[in-house]
Amino acid sequence: MARLSGKVAIITGAASGMGLSGAQLFAAEGAKVVATDVSADALAQVVEGIRAGGGEAIGIVLDVSSARSWALAVDEVVTTYGKIDILVNNAGIHLAKGVLETEPEEWDRILAVNTTGVWLGMKSVIPHLQANGGGSIVNISSIAAIVGGFADGGGAAYSASKGAVRSLTKHAAQNFAKDGIRVNSIHPGAVFTGLAAAAGLTSQSMAELYGPEIPLPPHVGEGSDIGFGMVYLASDESKFVTGEELVIDGGWTTH
Repeated sequence: MARLSGKVAIITGAASGMGLSGAQLFAAEGAKVVATDVSADALAQVVEGIRAGGGEAIGIVLDVSSARSWALAVDEVVTTYGKIDILVNNAGIHLAKGVLETEPEEWDRILAVNTTGVWLGMKSVIPHLQANGGGSIVNISSIAAIVGGFADGGGAAYSASKGAVRSLTKHAAQNFAKDGIRVNSIHPGAVFTGLAAAAGLTSQSMAELYGPEIPLPPHVGEGSDIGFGMVYLASDESKFVTGEELVIDGGWTTH
């Protein structure tokens, strides 16, 4: 079933990890995927893969922390497809430093990508959703916005940035429901992605690391686990859902 047939979807951070899984699943469900990231080469591979599988996609280089970059990207989408139906604010970065160790410039960088990037995405896209008669926004937060300790990976700025995304989602959900725009957040727990692999982890080592926190085997998620959540919140199946938090964490936050 083409759950997103005919819909135009912008996905940030789509070159790897959860964003890549989301882009692939959206294309499989019939969406016209606009994959964005800071890496042109990686985006080209993503688009090529989607097209090879029979999907429709374009790639746009986007710095989510830049208002001008957002303006150029949205203009290109509207020029290409004539509308926007879905925005998935997935791009994010992490820094494993606590309150005392984090430097001001590091704090600013994490907040610029993880929080300002989400705000700029909504600010840039919402007028087009309003003109289109509605749409869906999915903001990727984290369980670090809900619980403390191990959940934020030692990142004070990361925790703060994802908490802000959680609150900003509810603000937007309240203010734009009248326009038929739904805004929801997803809160992943431990997920094995390319970033984890680059850090020297395997799915097995992650499962051993997080096993005491996560009751549900295999104790670590895959990118597609989050991607399927994106599909649900982007589709008309969730037409009566807004301002909600979809926690995908294997039971971590049940403690």
